Amino acid sequence: MSVQVCADADEAVSGIEDGATVLVGGFGMAGMPVELIDALIRQGASELTVVSNNAGNGDTGLAALLAKGRVRRIVCSFPRQSDSWVFDRLYREGRIELEVVPQGTLAERMRAAGAGIGAFFSPTGVGTPLAEGRETREIAGRTYVLEYPIRGDVALIGAHRADRMGNLVYRKTARNFGPVMATAATTVVAQVGEIVEVGAIDPEAVVTPSIYVDRIVRTGGPAA
Repeated sequence: MSVQVCADADEAVSGIEDGATVLVGGFGMAGMPVELIDALIRQGASELTVVSNNAGNGDTGLAALLAKGRVRRIVCSFPRQSDSWVFDRLYREGRIELEVVPQGTLAERMRAAGAGIGAFFSPTGVGTPLAEGRETREIAGRTYVLEYPIRGDVALIGAHRADRMGNLVYRKTARNFGPVMATAATTVVAQVGEIVEVGAIDPEAVVTPSIYVDRIVRTGGPAA
């Protein structure tokens, strides 16, 4: 078995370097690997590029990482929400860079990285500021903009259950970006609510196969 079953979240995030690109799962707080993020705060890596659906909620999880000044750049679809005051303050003060990516494009750019696709054309964003200065092409009478894959050095994701080989299952919509992020990063770390023996998960129910997973850790409660 190549997966590492970690004793705690601190072990699970060990070795993440300054300047790393970190893919962080979650749709709001659903499926967000909060315990791994808290461990990353303790670990101390800085100058990070974070790729996530949004730019943090309230003062916990991803927002707490931003508040510590550890993130240099964020790539996300929804940087501003009613409870995204941490990001809002940092951005207004010029202390964090932002790249806005439409949600479907964000998922597809990570999926492309996992599939080995060098680039792809998408119609989303054409005619908006998001496409300014970028290559476009007309295909079958429709204009498309060129998009490149997003690859991560590390992916931090939350899953409902894992077996000791690292096969993952998720719970309902908390699945969100977990599966594509697991294919797009060099090192994949999953926090789970339960670790079961090999064979306890129906193979037909596995969403993320163990081949994509490097480290798993059981946290105090389900991540999803």
